[in-house]
Amino acid sequence: MNPVVKGFFDPATWTVTYVIYEKEGSKCAIIDSVLDYDPKSGRTHTKSADQIIQFITDHKLKTEFILETHAHADHVTAAPYLKSKLGGKIAIGNHIADVQGVFKNIFNLESTFLPNGSQFDVLLTEGESLPIGNLTLKPLFVPGHTPACMAYQVGDAIFVGDTMFMPDVGTARCDFPGGNPRTLYQSMKKILSYPPETRLFMCHDYPPSNREVQYETTVAEQIKSNIHMHEGVSEEAFIEMRTKRDATLEMPVLILPAIQINIRAGEFPPAEGNGIAYLKIPLNAL
Repeated sequence: MNPVVKGFFDPATWTVTYVIYEKEGSKCAIIDSVLDYDPKSGRTHTKSADQIIQFITDHKLKTEFILETHAHADHVTAAPYLKSKLGGKIAIGNHIADVQGVFKNIFNLESTFLPNGSQFDVLLTEGESLPIGNLTLKPLFVPGHTPACMAYQVGDAIFVGDTMFMPDVGTARCDFPGGNPRTLYQSMKKILSYPPETRLFMCHDYPPSNREVQYETTVAEQIKSNIHMHEGVSEEAFIEMRTKRDATLEMPVLILPAIQINIRAGEFPPAEGNGIAYLKIPLNAL
């Protein structure tokens, strides 16, 4: 069964959150939510997440899962807030423990933080199926951008996370800890082996000046037109391009707060003695 897909674009972080469901009144899942975060003040608010809640309420949907494709470096997840308002289980790929282990060391996190994925309600493995009412979600392990990235197939749709972007934007960077361009190439080949008409939904769009925001394409369109990964691009050529390009990129604005929160399934670090939670800024570590 193919899902109904509703996308919500957040212009502050260029992120798309998806609600997937069968029909009015059915069960649903949320993919890659956004908690609004102001890096200048350290304040959060829930305008983006409240749009999701309103849509789900208006359509009488029941939230089964709040899914993450990976521990994002460019936005903070709203998963705990959405869970508190809508219910559902927070889920991510089981390789999140690899990412947690790296960043526990970089941020020198408290000893009680366990890098085993236990902060999430569900850890997903490729080969299993997740029921969302009459829909079936299949996790796909697609590392490369990070060592723990997942895509999610539901019927004729695949939610690709940060493996690739719209054809005129290209592909994801691979220079974060554990990233690897060869692995990303193989992950994209995996996604692009699906039937040509398969719908692909991006986690981000960074549109050129000559078009509006878009976040749905197809396998056929990516094979034909992706500027980094079109048909005929060899693995070695992709690795060379990606490595050179990544060396020119700045770190995402929100990487330091986002990673610290997202590896905790969206929870803030434990409050200190004054009742305030703090984030760390490691110097010369990334």
